[in-house]
Amino acid sequence: MNASRFRLPVCHAWMVLALFHGCCTAAETAESLLKRSQALLAQVVGETRLPGLKEEVRVVRDRWGIAHIEARNTHDLFFAQGFVVAQDRLFQIDLWRRTGCGEMAEIQGEDALEGDRFARLMQYHGDMEAEWRSYAPDTREIATAFAAGINAFIMQAGVEGLPVEFQLLGHRPRPWRAEDVLPRISGLIMSGNWQRELSRARLIAEAGAETARRLAPTDPPRELALDPLLEPEIFKADIAAAYAAATKAPAFKTSLHESNNWVASGALTASGKPMLAGDPHRTLALPSLRYLVHLRAPGWNVIGSGEPALPGVAIGHNERIAWAFTIVGTDQADLFVEKTHPEDPRRYLAGDEWLSMETRQEIFRVRGKTQPVTQELRFTRHGPVIYQDEKKHIAIALRWAGLEPGGAAYLGSLSVARAQDRAGFLKALEAWKIPCLNFVFASVDGDTGWIAAAATPVREGWDGLLPVPGWTNAYRWTRFLPVKDYPQLFQPSAGWIGTANHNILPPGYPHTIAYDWAPPFRYERIHERMEEMKAAGHKLTIEDFQRLQQDSTSTAARSLVALWREVPASDDLKPMVKLLAEWDGHLATGSAAAALYSMWLVELEQAFWQQSVAATDSKLERGSVKSLPVMIQALRQPGTAWFGQNPVPQRDVLMLKTLSTAVIKLRKTLGDDPARWAWGDLHKAAFQHPLAGLSEAHAAAFNPVPVPRPGDETTPNNTKSDAAFRQIHGATYRHIFDLADWDLGVATSAPGQSGQPGSPHYADLLPLWARGEYFPLAFSARKVAEVAKHTLVLQPVRK
Repeated sequence: MNASRFRLPVCHAWMVLALFHGCCTAAETAESLLKRSQALLAQVVGETRLPGLKEEVRVVRDRWGIAHIEARNTHDLFFAQGFVVAQDRLFQIDLWRRTGCGEMAEIQGEDALEGDRFARLMQYHGDMEAEWRSYAPDTREIATAFAAGINAFIMQAGVEGLPVEFQLLGHRPRPWRAEDVLPRISGLIMSGNWQRELSRARLIAEAGAETARRLAPTDPPRELALDPLLEPEIFKADIAAAYAAATKAPAFKTSLHESNNWVASGALTASGKPMLAGDPHRTLALPSLRYLVHLRAPGWNVIGSGEPALPGVAIGHNERIAWAFTIVGTDQADLFVEKTHPEDPRRYLAGDEWLSMETRQEIFRVRGKTQPVTQELRFTRHGPVIYQDEKKHIAIALRWAGLEPGGAAYLGSLSVARAQDRAGFLKALEAWKIPCLNFVFASVDGDTGWIAAAATPVREGWDGLLPVPGWTNAYRWTRFLPVKDYPQLFQPSAGWIGTANHNILPPGYPHTIAYDWAPPFRYERIHERMEEMKAAGHKLTIEDFQRLQQDSTSTAARSLVALWREVPASDDLKPMVKLLAEWDGHLATGSAAAALYSMWLVELEQAFWQQSVAATDSKLERGSVKSLPVMIQALRQPGTAWFGQNPVPQRDVLMLKTLSTAVIKLRKTLGDDPARWAWGDLHKAAFQHPLAGLSEAHAAAFNPVPVPRPGDETTPNNTKSDAAFRQIHGATYRHIFDLADWDLGVATSAPGQSGQPGSPHYADLLPLWARGEYFPLAFSARKVAEVAKHTLVLQPVRK
């Protein structure tokens, strides 16, 4: 295992296009593909009998494809959820399970083996009894029922009745087990700290600690210095590059999954009861990374969305409380550099003795190989070995809170969903370890608040910002914070509280839980609008929260275009400068100024960071939203560290040169007439099916038409885009609840509930989402009956 590097799958492997080229033998048209898919759609009306079910279950699907499941016991409720999810999303959840369990090579071949190995390395390998005890007491039973429901659909479908993707690829899903809800890889993807540690170490090795502090500042500020026992040369190797290539997380780019949430007390609302809004931002995918469901049985009545491959509801409301979350960025991981024995790479130094690594032999089935492949996993006292260079006698081990008992992402929601008040909610968060989340909370009793919940390690005498030597015993986690010590605020004096992944730690909070936060721009705009409405005496409504979730005004853009009032422009650029200087920062789809600003920002960031990190390795990222606050500050107050001996004129040259380039590119893209430029003509959301890359026919059959989008990644309506201005990230699922009446709740999702091409609910929610419109989340039996479209009755098999 010489200089081995283990690849982390990119978000979820099913999202990667064209991985399956060559798997299909028969050429088909888009029309024939859709007909094949429609012939395989699951049953949604009538009655069906299922082995393993105890009593009758009713599944009412409403006009938007949301399943309202009513059962008479907990087992049947989650059995039915597994069955229904499999009906709508079997291909998706099969690939998620394969990704999490390290089984993608079985269908993708040898190229997926490295990712599979990493997934196995990140599995929980401890005491399974302790693992199950760490969640709600009935979690194992719920997971068992959920898996049984998925298996019931697989058995019912048979080989010929599986969704079209299985037919095209020629493989069949294996039966599910309860343990399939326990993978750790998705939680690790949502925790970017270990990658940032490597990026900082590499930047220090390339450019020095002072440059690293200037280019990638921490919050709160800290001096950046590697432990003298570590050789900086270690981090000049391709470790960081390999991780960046595998995770698509460049050195300066935040890997936080940005989101917004806020809650207002009844004193600020028109109904006199609390109102709560949440919109988790994630990668745009088809099908969506969220699945909406309503679960009702004795002890259960909860609606919202969750991970399709997990039982329960992760974000939503029950009869008494509502909640929403954003990523908080808690530092849950550390990298330990281990010294390995010159004569035995499986031994490593701990203090003054050599210990043997724990090893596991893992067997992988690989498509195209007649025999399984066996690979060894290695572990030190700190955790799994994610890198090893046997020639240099070093290994790097990962200590991550997600590898503790209870570290499966979102599974703690089975406790949260049954909380009835603040006390019960806080008690439920004892079972919440991963991911690290800002929860906002509201109850029908009028209680509101916020808490940052996660397994939070306590480090005494060190900060966790950089990799540390593992052999000294100087760097340890002494304990995890209890829930009572988490950052939190209930009944806020302002009447409302919100989070947008920014630094929200209260003044005087005694623990340092993180140093990396999202930029403040989305929260600045949320705060601005909430305080404006409050100052005007306006009583908040659901429509107000909808407008705020859809708000596409950027405080970052306002700051940048304000600089043009200081910069003298040439005659040919004056009209462009005027267009920007008079713009209000609203990135509307029809805005010419927004199109110009966005093109200019790309050029400006690239040029600014090119000159700022030119002396370092060319693989370092030259600009992203993570570095945007740094760049804006440097442009506002130009100094010699950034612009040399004549900082103001050099700043002006940079701005004018990049604007000129942007205008040239925009004319080539949108035409010579600025009056016809429109941001929405550049900026679109294109949902792509995993198999669309197989052929033009597959793309035409499976991909919805792209839709214009407002905003960017700095607006509350986060529409983060790639270099081609295609939206790749943002909120598809949103919800807003008025606790005066749960039936007033509304939501968005995109593109649709079903993952099966040809289904009426495959992309029916996309037009609503594109227009910023919502659909109701029916909760009461009366309201569910009003919006019901299809009813399927699940019956046990007669004995």
